[in-house]
Amino acid sequence: MTATVKYDEVEVGQDIPAVDYPVHRVDLVMYAGASGDFNPIHWNERYAKAVGLPDVIAHGMFTMAQAGRFVTDWTGDPGALVDYGVRFSSMVVVPDNDAGAVITVSGVVEEKRDENLVVLALTARSGDSRVLSRARATVRLA
Repeated sequence: MTATVKYDEVEVGQDIPAVDYPVHRVDLVMYAGASGDFNPIHWNERYAKAVGLPDVIAHGMFTMAQAGRFVTDWTGDPGALVDYGVRFSSMVVVPDNDAGAVITVSGVVEEKRDENLVVLALTARSGDSRVLSRARATVRLA
Protein backbone atom coordinates (compact mmCIF):
# COMPACT_ATOMS: atom_id res chain seq x y z
CA MET A 1 0.00 0.00 0.00
CA THR A 2 0.99 3.60 -0.44
CA ALA A 3 -0.01 6.39 1.90
CA THR A 4 -2.95 8.35 0.54
CA VAL A 5 -1.86 11.52 2.36
CA LYS A 6 0.94 13.18 0.39
CA TYR A 7 4.01 14.73 1.98
CA ASP A 8 3.62 17.89 -0.12
CA GLU A 9 0.01 18.29 1.01
CA VAL A 10 0.70 18.57 4.76
CA GLU A 11 2.03 21.58 6.62
CA VAL A 12 3.50 22.02 10.08
CA GLY A 13 0.70 23.06 12.42
CA GLN A 14 -1.99 21.34 10.36
CA ASP A 15 -4.69 19.79 12.52
CA ILE A 16 -5.85 16.23 11.99
CA PRO A 17 -9.54 16.10 12.94
CA ALA A 18 -10.53 14.12 16.02
CA VAL A 19 -11.98 10.63 15.76
CA ASP A 20 -14.01 8.90 18.47
CA TYR A 21 -13.33 5.24 19.25
CA PRO A 22 -16.11 3.65 21.36
CA VAL A 23 -14.99 1.12 23.98
CA HIS A 24 -17.26 -1.50 25.54
CA ARG A 25 -16.49 -4.33 27.92
CA VAL A 26 -16.72 -6.85 25.09
CA ASP A 27 -13.87 -5.00 23.32
CA LEU A 28 -11.71 -5.46 26.40
CA VAL A 29 -12.52 -9.17 26.61
CA MET A 30 -11.62 -9.62 22.93
CA TYR A 31 -8.41 -7.62 23.44
CA ALA A 32 -7.54 -9.79 26.46
CA GLY A 33 -7.88 -12.88 24.26
CA ALA A 34 -5.71 -11.38 21.53
CA SER A 35 -3.04 -10.02 23.86
CA GLY A 36 -3.06 -12.70 26.54
CA ASP A 37 -3.55 -10.04 29.24
CA PHE A 38 -6.42 -11.45 31.30
CA ASN A 39 -5.86 -9.23 34.35
CA PRO A 40 -9.33 -9.02 35.95
CA ILE A 41 -9.10 -5.21 36.28
CA HIS A 42 -9.89 -5.19 32.56
CA TRP A 43 -13.12 -7.20 32.74
CA ASN A 44 -14.29 -7.82 36.32
CA GLU A 45 -15.95 -4.82 37.96
CA ARG A 46 -16.00 -6.37 41.43
CA TYR A 47 -12.27 -7.11 41.31
CA ALA A 48 -11.38 -3.69 39.83
CA LYS A 49 -13.24 -1.90 42.62
CA ALA A 50 -11.73 -4.18 45.27
CA VAL A 51 -8.23 -3.03 44.25
CA GLY A 52 -9.23 0.64 44.37
CA LEU A 53 -10.16 1.40 40.78
CA PRO A 54 -13.36 3.28 39.95
CA ASP A 55 -14.49 0.50 37.60
CA VAL A 56 -13.06 -1.76 34.90
CA ILE A 57 -10.31 -0.01 32.94
CA ALA A 58 -9.10 -0.50 29.38
CA HIS A 59 -5.70 -2.06 28.82
CA GLY A 60 -3.06 0.63 28.31
CA MET A 61 -1.91 -1.07 25.13
CA PHE A 62 -5.52 -1.14 23.86
CA THR A 63 -5.66 2.62 24.36
CA MET A 64 -2.30 3.02 22.62
CA ALA A 65 -3.57 0.88 19.74
CA GLN A 66 -6.54 3.19 19.17
CA ALA A 67 -4.19 6.15 18.76
CA GLY A 68 -2.05 4.06 16.40
CA ARG A 69 -5.17 3.18 14.43
CA PHE A 70 -5.94 6.91 14.19
CA VAL A 71 -2.53 7.46 12.54
CA THR A 72 -2.73 4.54 10.12
CA ASP A 73 -6.31 5.40 9.16
CA TRP A 74 -5.19 8.98 8.47
CA THR A 75 -2.26 7.92 6.29
CA GLY A 76 -4.25 5.22 4.51
CA ASP A 77 -1.32 2.81 4.87
CA PRO A 78 -0.38 0.92 8.05
CA GLY A 79 3.11 0.48 6.55
CA ALA A 80 3.65 4.25 6.61
CA LEU A 81 4.12 4.18 10.41
CA VAL A 82 7.86 4.36 11.09
CA ASP A 83 8.02 5.18 14.81
CA TYR A 84 5.44 5.43 17.56
CA GLY A 85 5.57 6.04 21.28
CA VAL A 86 3.37 7.25 24.14
CA ARG A 87 3.28 7.61 27.89
CA PHE A 88 0.20 6.51 29.77
CA SER A 89 -1.19 9.39 31.80
CA SER A 90 -4.67 8.32 32.90
CA MET A 91 -7.08 5.39 32.75
CA VAL A 92 -9.93 4.75 30.35
CA VAL A 93 -12.75 3.74 32.69
CA VAL A 94 -15.25 1.48 30.91
CA PRO A 95 -18.63 1.20 32.66
CA ASP A 96 -20.88 -1.77 32.01
CA ASN A 97 -23.65 0.06 30.16
CA ASP A 98 -24.73 0.69 26.59
CA ALA A 99 -22.57 3.83 26.32
CA GLY A 100 -19.30 2.30 27.54
CA ALA A 101 -16.45 4.77 27.11
CA VAL A 102 -15.03 6.77 24.24
CA ILE A 103 -11.39 7.41 23.38
CA THR A 104 -11.09 10.59 21.31
CA VAL A 105 -7.87 10.96 19.33
CA SER A 106 -6.71 14.02 17.42
CA GLY A 107 -3.41 15.17 16.03
CA VAL A 108 -1.32 17.93 14.61
CA VAL A 109 1.57 17.89 12.17
CA GLU A 110 4.50 18.81 14.38
CA GLU A 111 7.45 18.52 11.99
CA LYS A 112 8.35 17.69 8.40
CA ARG A 113 11.71 15.96 7.89
CA ASP A 114 13.78 14.79 4.97
CA GLU A 115 12.89 11.54 3.21
CA ASN A 116 9.14 12.33 3.37
CA LEU A 117 8.99 11.81 7.13
CA VAL A 118 6.31 13.62 9.09
CA VAL A 119 6.08 13.76 12.89
CA LEU A 120 2.60 13.89 14.40
CA ALA A 121 1.76 14.97 17.93
CA LEU A 122 -1.29 13.08 19.15
CA THR A 123 -3.84 13.81 21.85
CA ALA A 124 -5.96 11.02 23.31
CA ARG A 125 -8.75 11.77 25.78
CA SER A 126 -11.47 9.84 27.52
CA GLY A 127 -14.06 11.94 29.25
CA ASP A 128 -12.25 14.82 30.95
CA SER A 129 -8.92 12.99 31.14
CA ARG A 130 -5.96 13.02 28.83
CA VAL A 131 -5.13 9.31 28.69
CA LEU A 132 -1.90 9.46 26.68
CA SER A 133 0.88 12.01 26.94
CA ARG A 134 3.99 12.55 24.87
CA ALA A 135 2.24 10.66 22.11
CA ARG A 136 4.20 10.97 18.89
CA ALA A 137 4.14 9.11 15.60
CA THR A 138 6.49 9.39 12.66
CA VAL A 139 5.11 8.42 9.27
CA ARG A 140 6.62 8.23 5.80
CA LEU A 141 4.30 9.75 3.25
CA ALA A 142 4.30 9.43 -0.51
